[in-house]
Amino acid sequence: MAEAPKIELFIKASDDGESVGNCAFCQRLFMILWLKGANFTLTTVDMKRAPEVLKDLAPGSQPPFLIFDDEVRTDTNKIEEFLEEALAPPQFPKMSCRYKESNGAGDDIFHKFSAYIKNPNPGLNDMLEKKFLKSLMKLDQYLLCPLPHELDQSPDASQSTRPYLDGNSLSLADCNLLPKINIVKVVCKKYRDFAIPEALTGLTSYLKKAYEQDEFRYTCPKDSEILLAYHPVAKYLNKK
Repeated sequence: MAEAPKIELFIKASDDGESVGNCAFCQRLFMILWLKGANFTLTTVDMKRAPEVLKDLAPGSQPPFLIFDDEVRTDTNKIEEFLEEALAPPQFPKMSCRYKESNGAGDDIFHKFSAYIKNPNPGLNDMLEKKFLKSLMKLDQYLLCPLPHELDQSPDASQSTRPYLDGNSLSLADCNLLPKINIVKVVCKKYRDFAIPEALTGLTSYLKKAYEQDEFRYTCPKDSEILLAYHPVAKYLNKK
């Protein structure tokens, strides 16, 4: 039996310097390690008082970064690839997607959300909201559409029964998308009184299922942390 690797994940701390801060990249890696079932140490980094040791470990880097058997890694995408390779079956679950389309599902949502929420001009709000909504609808469609393996089992299926993007378990694609959707949900409610429409049944079901999973729910920052991060950039629109 090979010796277990020594893994330490450094993530951004909350404003109080102790709990999990608002960082979708940090949450993504936290989720992956938890879902892999690996033993790891989690260190929250207070960015207001970043200790000298971190400057020595990863000069000029922002969390997240990873120490894996004494080697420091700082690029989120490369860390994800490395973990999928290093923590592989049979000891650890495979988390890469079966279908490449799953990796890109919902990838325009955050961009459309940012334009919508940072816009200070009430005259542009409806147009930006429609574009944002369209990106949510596109993701909803992907979640409702049966994947090839579902059609192999039930050729007449008109709707998918899978809970997640790529199948029955959380994948790397979910770890990338869900932290962003959580931010979107919290910020839109506060600044636009906008909730994800219940008519988007694929998306609402996906989120409901995801929030039931400890690996997602307990890696989310507090709503107050997300709102604090968006306070300088999000704009209220006081529509009469």
